[in-house]
Amino acid sequence: MPELDMPQLLALAAALGWASGVRLYLVVLLTGLAGYFGWVPLPSGLHLLAHPVVLVASGFMVFVEFFADKIPGLDSLWDMVHTVIRIPAGAALAAGVFGGDHAVMALVAALLGGGFAATAHAAKATTRAAINTSPEPFSNVGASLVEDSMVPAGLWLAVAHPLVFVVLFVLVLILSVWLIRKSWRFLRGLVNRVTRIFSGQPDPGVTSAFQFKRKEIPGDPPNV
Repeated sequence: MPELDMPQLLALAAALGWASGVRLYLVVLLTGLAGYFGWVPLPSGLHLLAHPVVLVASGFMVFVEFFADKIPGLDSLWDMVHTVIRIPAGAALAAGVFGGDHAVMALVAALLGGGFAATAHAAKATTRAAINTSPEPFSNVGASLVEDSMVPAGLWLAVAHPLVFVVLFVLVLILSVWLIRKSWRFLRGLVNRVTRIFSGQPDPGVTSAFQFKRKEIPGDPPNV
């Protein structure tokens, strides 16, 4: 099996960094399985992920996270705890793509990988916190399943079609920044609301972060 070329390595480093901010344990498990079964020639810096002990540990954590991430409230607590785990792990995995033989590239990959992980984690955490207070059709389970599918798809594209991955990756980053801004404004308003309530002031109410305007149809009863 031929070694990964430079475009694939760069795309893989970006994918590992970004995906670690969403599903760290799934990233470790899928990357390790790809190396263990010979699906992808892993760089030397990632060989450790294919060790059976690492596979078992990451597999167990994937099982736990799969359910924890789909329970309202618990998912936000899970994200909060993993703020100090996902970002440095994303940096380390991105750096591992280049290993110790390319110290400069490894350092650059670590910086960018950590940044991508932080962006993905912030988008995930703030959006989930906002979704927890929003009505259907937005739900924890739906959002979680989308994240579950995006991670393996992103890792596969990085290796199989790196140029396509780069284009989609840029779009995802733009979407992530938009989600962070949208959700953060909502959460800030929610905090202000709670502060007013506890200070004895009137409750101003809160508007959902994600809303669709319903088209009025003649003859429909007015909304109450």
